[in-house]
Amino acid sequence: MSSPHPYSDTAACTATSQIHGGAAADTGLRPVTPPVHLSAAYEFATLRDAREAFAQREAGFTYSRTGSPTVALLERRVAELEAGTGGVATASGQAAIALTLLALAGSAGQSPDGRAYPQTPAGHVVASAKIYGGTADLLNDSLADAGISVTWVDPHSPEEWAQAITEQTRALLVESIGNPHADLPDIAALADVAHRNGLPLLVDNTLASPYLLQPAKLGADFVIHSATKYLSGNGTALAGVVVDTGRFDPTAEPEKWPQFTAPTPRFGNTPLVERYGAGAVLHLIRAKYLHDLGPCLAPMSAQQVLEGIETLDVRVEKHCRNAEALAERLLTHPAVDRVRHPSVPGDPNAEAARKHFPRGTGAVLSFEVTGDYRDVERFINALQLFKLAANIGDSRSMVAHPASMTHCRLSPELREAGEITEQTVRLSVGRENPEDLWADIQQAFTAAGLGKNDDAAATVSQEATV
Repeated sequence: MSSPHPYSDTAACTATSQIHGGAAADTGLRPVTPPVHLSAAYEFATLRDAREAFAQREAGFTYSRTGSPTVALLERRVAELEAGTGGVATASGQAAIALTLLALAGSAGQSPDGRAYPQTPAGHVVASAKIYGGTADLLNDSLADAGISVTWVDPHSPEEWAQAITEQTRALLVESIGNPHADLPDIAALADVAHRNGLPLLVDNTLASPYLLQPAKLGADFVIHSATKYLSGNGTALAGVVVDTGRFDPTAEPEKWPQFTAPTPRFGNTPLVERYGAGAVLHLIRAKYLHDLGPCLAPMSAQQVLEGIETLDVRVEKHCRNAEALAERLLTHPAVDRVRHPSVPGDPNAEAARKHFPRGTGAVLSFEVTGDYRDVERFINALQLFKLAANIGDSRSMVAHPASMTHCRLSPELREAGEITEQTVRLSVGRENPEDLWADIQQAFTAAGLGKNDDAAATVSQEATV
């Protein structure tokens, strides 16, 4: 469970909570910076203590696969920043999504006694069709192998989401800022659809970070992060976190959620909701799926993310201003057919941005290059400051070609629904000088023979250079 720092405001992601949130337990040593606990296992004073901890009747660290003091601090801090009740950290954002969906939509939840049987089909997920390609791969392939089915729908049409729900549906999944086009779905409307059907809404908040948006305030039940990105901010560590916002209650419809409400041998024939109350879902994620599958977060990686979070507000502010400056310039460049970013005049997400994103709408944007695939390839190859890489949220600016890289395994139908073309270029705008970034884009267009921007002499707005 989250243990908010007494000086923090759990209703907002503040500089104070970024530094002091989820304060570590007092060990008597009183280090200013919380220490990194590098130990694979933890000693018990007596066999009785070990027995109770392994039987999960008492809290305690047993083996770092399911937690350590450093990882636990990260879990508490992110839960506080997201106005949640607790969290589970994993080795990557992909793992956080996978474990959460397995816990909610696995076949155990489709049988009355909460146990998986070969003849029992798994659950169903409704997900945004405009989503990171790796998440699409996870649902279309690996989770499909586990029997979990998916229906892809328009993130901007709550009616489609409602129509896609079946008796087997156990979760709705959307990104707060879509990857790669920066779509902004109506999270409150999707939460309403989910809750009217007794289902949880999962929001991947990676591109926004809690500094730009707290999905819990809009009705999200679980908030997921690839902490590799903006929470870390330096591109050196993989990490993921899932946060429970405290809204989802399996006991409201116990027959729909037997994995939490029915007694099972694994947990001493006691229902998880009886033993762990509101923490039942996170406990299943940690004690079963994290424990069994093993995508655990290393303490050193957790420490790197903790250090990154301390400067989250400062960094994301700079990211947003740089992205807005580049989007504005790209909009008038003759080599660009379309720019997708909510800051662009006339963007269909502008109203959602005004309503829910007063601090900005992130630093991932996409644009369509005028020309064919060879023109796009020449442009990307000519970039010098922008790194051709799949990551986002790094201090360095990066460029990707979704159709060849992050979204290359999508079916033609899903690629069309996600509006991914051979001309789509995705930028993850970093924190460099925006004039230097724009100069790099200009010279790459010129090198690719894609025209000259008549407005090249324009300067980036003053706030972007601060």
